[in-house]
Parts: sequence; structure tokens; C-alpha cells
Amino acid sequence: MTHLSDRISRVATSATMAMTQAARDLKAQGRDIISLSAGEPDFDTPVHIRDAAKAAMDAGQTRYTAVDGIAELKAAISAKFSRDNGLTYSASQISVAPGGKPVIFNALAVLVGAGDEVIVPAPCWVSYPEMVRLCDATPIIVPCGADTDYKLTPDALAAAITPRTKWLMLNSPSNPTGAAYTSNELEALANVLRDHPQILILCDDIYEHLVYDDFKFATMAEVAPDLFERTLTMNGVSKAYAMTGWRIGYAGGPDWLIGAMRKYIGQTTSNPCSISQWAAVAALNGPQDFLNDWRTAYARRRDMMVQRLNGMKGLSCQAPPGAFYVFVDCSAVTDNDSDLAMSLLREQGVATVPGSAFHAPGHLRFSYAASDEELREACDRLEARFGRLS
Repeated sequence: MTHLSDRISRVATSATMAMTQAARDLKAQGRDIISLSAGEPDFDTPVHIRDAAKAAMDAGQTRYTAVDGIAELKAAISAKFSRDNGLTYSASQISVAPGGKPVIFNALAVLVGAGDEVIVPAPCWVSYPEMVRLCDATPIIVPCGADTDYKLTPDALAAAITPRTKWLMLNSPSNPTGAAYTSNELEALANVLRDHPQILILCDDIYEHLVYDDFKFATMAEVAPDLFERTLTMNGVSKAYAMTGWRIGYAGGPDWLIGAMRKYIGQTTSNPCSISQWAAVAALNGPQDFLNDWRTAYARRRDMMVQRLNGMKGLSCQAPPGAFYVFVDCSAVTDNDSDLAMSLLREQGVATVPGSAFHAPGHLRFSYAASDEELREACDRLEARFGRLS
């Protein structure tokens, strides 16, 4: 009998994908399901981006490309970093991959192995610790509670560092909490990292353009330029431009790291989809004004969800400054958030994700990347389950 490798046996299944699939299965059975589990915009990919993909196909841009991105896309990414973040990257300092997840995995794969540690502030995206484990390294989960707005503090960072620490993962705005770091908070973390030159910083900025209430986005390489050679600034087109299925992620970093990632890509995925790359060029170089309308819609939905959920018995949450999630404390009504999430799916027809999947038990993550009508109906169903505060 053939046995699976130790590597795959120690990795957990993605809870977000599992819950989303469970919702799909119930829908296929004819159930009325409102899915608030997936981290996916409900808007369509803008027309000018779709048109660019069609034009690329008509022009015969359907063959292999350079393994880590076409020159035109790298130029668009470089311009984006300069325009939005005040960062300067040459083509040799940019990596493009088939999604943001491969960018992160590639960076980990070329730098860590058995005995190495990666600091992961929690609540955290479900894939960070598992990708670290796939690379035979050890994720060091650092709990960050509501008392610090779910953000890593300098003291907590310093306490987690050991001689084996290779990476710090920073996701701002955050999945699952929507928490976002200010420039001052990033600078305070940078002051700790300056004393530990062996540590690299991976900034996952995928929700950069989804910030609200006049919050000003910042990223580590921008705030602490002296750490530029130790920082990988990762982003993508999936969340901001509603291009989740197009599978384009990218990053800017030092030549030595991007070169190693290029070598790794050459023996694994090879190039991202050529058509998607041309669509991403149009996304980054094209009009950005539609993002204001989307942000307005997201902020309206967030405010409605936060108000309704805080009005239910046993639930509480903060109004997050970014992303499109509300992270709800449900510890007053259950000691098993996974069971609660499954019960809500089966009995109320509302799909969510348990906080334990994000290393934050006692919570539920709701995505508000859904229509106003769906969100109102979901809240009505949840209110019927939990009851209203008097």
C-alpha cells in the first residue's frame, strides 16, 4: 500500500475552501444558502480588463512567457509600486506568479527548511502556517487579541524571535479581521527588526485598496526603507480588481530573493497564464476610479453588518478599517466555533468560517463581499437564531 508523504499529512485542509464547498454542495441540493465564507468580491471584473484579455487572445498572446512575468506586466507593477507606495523596483526585482498564494509559498520555499521558524501573528489567514509546514519549517503563532485590535505589538514580536527566526508574516489589512497597521505601528515593529538582521519581512498587501474611514495604507518597505533589502512586498489583482479566478499575484523584493524565486518557479509552476497577465496590465495601468464606488459599497455593507451583529445576543465585533470581513466574537454563545459555523450553515443557511481556522477560537468570520440584499437576509436569519438585544 502506498502511503502519503509526511509533508502532506501534517498540513490541514483549507477551512475557508471547505466551508465554501459545503455551501456549494447544499446549494446543488436545492437549499437556499447565503455564502459569506469566501474571500471573493461580488463585483464583476471591469469591462476594460476583460476587453484586454480578449484582445490578447486575438493577438495570439497564448504561448509560454518568461517564467516570472512578461516585461509589460513587470513595468505596470513597477509603476504601481511607485504610484501607490513610493517604492522603486526594477524588472529584475519583480516576481509574478499564478496567484498571491504561490508568491508567498515561493518566497518561503527558497529560504526556509527544517529547524527554521516563521512568525505568524494570529488571527491569521489559514494558509500561512500550512505553507510554512509544507516547507518543513515551524510556524510560530503569536496571538493578537481584540485588546490590541488584533495586531502584533513590538513586545510580542520581540518575545517571539529566536535565532531560528527567518521570516515575519505581516498581512495588512488582515484576513480575517480587517485590522490594518498604521505607519507608526509599522515603524515600531521595524525598530525591533533592526536588531535582528537575519529576519526577512513578508508584507501581504493584497487588500491594500480596500480601506475605509480615511485610513491611510502603509507598507513596511515604504515606512522603513532601510529594511528594503529584507522585505518582500506582495500584492495581486484578485481582491481590488475582482479578478480572483484570473490567478495573478506579484511581489517586489531584493534581486537576490527574486532571483531565487525565479529559479524555483522555473522548475515548478513556470509562467502564469499569458492572457491573465495582459488583463493584469490593463488592471494596473487602466482607470482606478471605479475603486471609489466599490469602497463606498463595501463600507456601507460593513457598517450595516457591524450594527446588526452587535445587536444580537452573545455576539460582538469591531468595525474593521480594511478588507471585507467582520470578525465576530461568539465565545459567549459557544465553546466550539466550528460546530456553530456548521450549525449556522445547515439550520440557517448562512455560510461563515470558524475563528479556530484562523488560530482564533471563539470567533466567526463573515465576508461582506455580497449584495446588500443577501447581507440583510443573512442578518435576519442570524437574528432569528441568536435573538435581539433588548
